[in-house]
Amino acid sequence: MVKLIVIMLSAVLVNNVVLSQFMGICPFLGVSKVLKNCLGMGVAVIFVMLCATAVTYPVYQLLEYLNAEYLKTVAFILLIALFVQLVEIVLKKVMPPLYKALGVYLPLITTNCAVLGVTITNIDEGYTFAEAMVNALGTGVGFTLALLLFSGVRQKIDSTDSIPEMFKGVPSTLIAASIVSLSFMGFGGLFS
Repeated sequence: MVKLIVIMLSAVLVNNVVLSQFMGICPFLGVSKVLKNCLGMGVAVIFVMLCATAVTYPVYQLLEYLNAEYLKTVAFILLIALFVQLVEIVLKKVMPPLYKALGVYLPLITTNCAVLGVTITNIDEGYTFAEAMVNALGTGVGFTLALLLFSGVRQKIDSTDSIPEMFKGVPSTLIAASIVSLSFMGFGGLFS
């Protein structure tokens, strides 16, 4: 039980997929402008990460049994694309406003390397199925936390007049993202 808690906290804080590993930067920068979209994207990413982990773990076991581990990346990408399409269909039917709000960012989950990264990390770390699911949940929560935190930072930056004209827009966003990322370095020694 303690190991599961350590895996969860490590995935959320220490090894935050966006702020420490720099995966999933495209949706992080693209969606973080509006707080409501961040939460929707975060929930969708959590769902896809959990589903992708639940399916890729046994698929990897099958690939390992067949001595075809070299196919894991291709197999994982195909499975992730399948689940993103599933999320897109469900959101379109169940939550049309959220589907419209996410717009082009929803297909970004397919190319979100954070989703592929968590499935490969689960295999590389030798996690059991339960540990892999906890890691996927923690990674998704960490992704959502990064989106929500950065959304607040971006809203504050966009509402201020004290930024020089040449730093407005993308430059100030990237500088703010690097500062938020630096703040997560403080969690680095939390678990050894």
